[in-house]
Amino acid sequence: MLENIVSAAIVSSFSRKLLDNLQVDVAIVGAGPSGLVAAKELADKGRKVAIFERKLAPGGGVWGGGMLFNEVVIQEEAKSILDEFHVHSREIEEAKGYYAVDSVELASGLIFGAVQAGAKLFNSVSVEDVVFSNDRIGGLVINWTPVERLQMHVDPLVVLSKYVLDGTGHPCEVLNLVQRKARVKLDTPTGEILGEKPMQAATGEITTVENTREYYPGVFASGMSANNVMGGYRMGPIFGGMLRSGKRAAELIDAALGK
Repeated sequence: MLENIVSAAIVSSFSRKLLDNLQVDVAIVGAGPSGLVAAKELADKGRKVAIFERKLAPGGGVWGGGMLFNEVVIQEEAKSILDEFHVHSREIEEAKGYYAVDSVELASGLIFGAVQAGAKLFNSVSVEDVVFSNDRIGGLVINWTPVERLQMHVDPLVVLSKYVLDGTGHPCEVLNLVQRKARVKLDTPTGEILGEKPMQAATGEITTVENTREYYPGVFASGMSANNVMGGYRMGPIFGGMLRSGKRAAELIDAALGK
């Protein structure tokens, strides 16, 4: 019967995908703009990449634009990244060098680009812990988001990776786990997460990229996660720094893998 064919195809196909991604080069936590850009860049370089997104819909904070006006802004420095993903933009007449972008097109374009490049995206999957071995982060402990939210007593699974990218946004959840559970010092002035500062868009756009780096052996941070760890300013609905942060994260991780 057709019903059985459909069900069997879904189970077998997903099982193959999951089995093939229990050990990867890079595990990205959070399918927001920086994570998706990093995923595409790394996959384009031939790296095996899996993305784990807690929510049902990937895309992070892009979808809603600014206060549900589904438009965002990017600056000239990031426009080439939009072009790589074939996302349209319109230069703002009153502010040369800045471009308005439909947030729905941006979110869907980033998702499509990352998956088409070869990254595997697992949605509705939460990261509840990290793998800690030989003073290094070597993977993720994952479970279904509904299991986490319902607080069901269901044991997780493990994904091993050479590197982890924390792209979870403002909470920087992975590095919080590393600091809290492994009880180690991060590569910050205090050894701890400094916390995000209030909005200062121009500075925040710069520091988002500058703060994108490795904070503990095996784990990098990008986007607002990087800004939160290093105490950077928030930016609001301007996403150029987020896109550039993802690109920088990919470059740094690819170089690390090359060693």
